[in-house]
Amino acid sequence: MFKQLSYSRVRSSKVVGLLLISPWLIGFLLFKFLPIVASLGLSFTDFYMLAPEETQFVGLANYVDALQNSPIGLFVAITLGVIIRTVPLQLGASILFAALLNNSRLKLPVFTRTLFFIPSIIPGVAILFMWFGFVDPTTGWLNRFILQPLGLLGVENAFTDTTFALLAIISSLWSIGPGILIILGAMQGMSKEIIEAARVDGAGPMVRFFAVTLPVISPAIFFSLVINLIGVFGGVILLDRSSNFSGASSPFAGLISYWMFDEWELGYAASLAWLFFILVLLVIVFLFRTSRRWVFYPDQGGV
Repeated sequence: MFKQLSYSRVRSSKVVGLLLISPWLIGFLLFKFLPIVASLGLSFTDFYMLAPEETQFVGLANYVDALQNSPIGLFVAITLGVIIRTVPLQLGASILFAALLNNSRLKLPVFTRTLFFIPSIIPGVAILFMWFGFVDPTTGWLNRFILQPLGLLGVENAFTDTTFALLAIISSLWSIGPGILIILGAMQGMSKEIIEAARVDGAGPMVRFFAVTLPVISPAIFFSLVINLIGVFGGVILLDRSSNFSGASSPFAGLISYWMFDEWELGYAASLAWLFFILVLLVIVFLFRTSRRWVFYPDQGGV
């Protein structure tokens, strides 16, 4: 009798749980999963957005044409360059700010953590325009209130390639809020005995941080690395039409946006997106394969 009551309670709990998450499940199926599957089907057609009635099945022609004629290699190389410039900066800043926020002497810790997280929910485009306004040669605060009062030369042109690249890298730091929280949570979950043992052995603060803290929180760093890579790659979000992809977040995403919104070749753009998805998937698989050499997993007893 008791077992039957326990089973019925568990079953009712499962039903209640499914009912509670059913709005999210329905939204996921209708607005995310089905569009992703539809984009895979469209990638095998010559779907032209201005003449959808003339759509024909072309098989792998879009993929073959993309690999042979499209400058995919160039855009992949440019995207990798963006990753090399931004991801290490994002990871380093996340670890640094998480260490500062984990300090026991920090005043108003909850309020301070909220301030560090808020910029990550602001759209990157708004942040970029804010920086352009800041460095504008005529009306920007950088020239008028900082450089000129100090007798320094101001910025003459805020729209050069170098300035744009620098501002894009700086703007990437506005999205590190989740990474900070992930790494901060890992630091707070560390066993105090490990830190105390290192202190008793004579390890200073820097040695404890690099030789003890970083290896222990390496799973959180690895997770943040994967999330940052996916965020910088960006083009994969075009597989999901419920995303706001009017602005490109990476050079390859710009290529996909060009074929979708300038040339109206939705079938070809979908094939580019799926090729990019395969590339991202291979990179992530490679990271997971090599993670056993530098990520510390407590259940495996070592690095």
